Amino acid sequence: MVGPYRKNNVLLKILNNALWDLPTPVNLNVWWNFGSLLGFCLFVQIVTGLLLSFHYTPHVDMAFDSVVHIIRNVKKGWMLRSTHANGASVFFLCIYAHIGRNLYYGSYKYKSVWNVGVLLFILVMTTAFLGYVLPWGQMSYWGCTVITSLFTAIPYVGETLVQWIWGGYVVNNATLGRFYSLHFLLPFIMAFFSVIHLVFLHETGSNNPLGVSGDALLIPFHPYYTIKDCVGLVFISFILMLLVCYFPEVLGNSNNWIPADALKTPYHIEPEWYFLFAYTILRSIPNKGGGAVALLLSVVILFLVPLFHSGKFRSMAFYPISQFVFWGFVSSWLTLTWVGMKMPEYPYQQIGQVATCFYFASAMLSLLSQWFWDKLIE
Repeated sequence: MVGPYRKNNVLLKILNNALWDLPTPVNLNVWWNFGSLLGFCLFVQIVTGLLLSFHYTPHVDMAFDSVVHIIRNVKKGWMLRSTHANGASVFFLCIYAHIGRNLYYGSYKYKSVWNVGVLLFILVMTTAFLGYVLPWGQMSYWGCTVITSLFTAIPYVGETLVQWIWGGYVVNNATLGRFYSLHFLLPFIMAFFSVIHLVFLHETGSNNPLGVSGDALLIPFHPYYTIKDCVGLVFISFILMLLVCYFPEVLGNSNNWIPADALKTPYHIEPEWYFLFAYTILRSIPNKGGGAVALLLSVVILFLVPLFHSGKFRSMAFYPISQFVFWGFVSSWLTLTWVGMKMPEYPYQQIGQVATCFYFASAMLSLLSQWFWDKLIE
């Protein structure tokens, strides 16, 4: 009995130190709540997705009808489906707020935590794209066709790679089955990397708005921040239920309620709102290969952010020029999202190209300007 008792004691001690008595900066503001909110969103998506999988049929002839069946015939199926669909939007809303806070306050200086976080972001984007294909509506089918066709831009192996992904020469039943399996599997991989993300975070501790450190400024995580996180969970749950019960389709696309038709291309192919910035960057480049590279760089550039930090302080609060460029970066992201809703014609095409240039330029300038400001005040 001594061995198991000691083992349980060690486990309880680890959990206690990791959660309850974790030393945490005293001056964290509301922007630090989004980490716990992301964990909550992941839990909601896994649970609702698992329940939806009991009734979904991954077949091109039955997928669309199975979604309609869930909404109309399954008890509370409309709520499950709407919670899962709108939960993805809330998930990305929290992700973008989380990334923005890390950029502004210099949390990317914890490189291990940051790199795992960016990897998680890529996994979330991949999972969301795969899930968008599953209803097998017009936008699902043609969005899948457009995005997967980008792999043909890879020299020599592009065509073969696309045919391997599709399981044939066009998007077909094999494609849907593969996407369904991956969409079901990836959230559990995300949960695994979330644990790794937390382990690295607990090794370094949380950053704070001032970017300073010191034992005198630390307090236990519980009860101070557990209560704060609970308030955030109540707020985000209210937002989610507001969308589910009153505005279930406000963030969706009405064309996706039309069954997929390979012979009828939609007038305007438009992804979900959280992909619009990347979609605008893709279509802003006239060359297919260049657009694919720019699309990839729009996310991969986050891996390079820690390498370009050149200031003496972490937070942009100490750098007026960096603050200006940072909010310009946010504005360019919002502009790209807005342009993505429009047809690729004048003047939206030109606005998208300008916003694309500023997106990449401001991402680096906001960090390099820190070095310039330090030299200016010396």
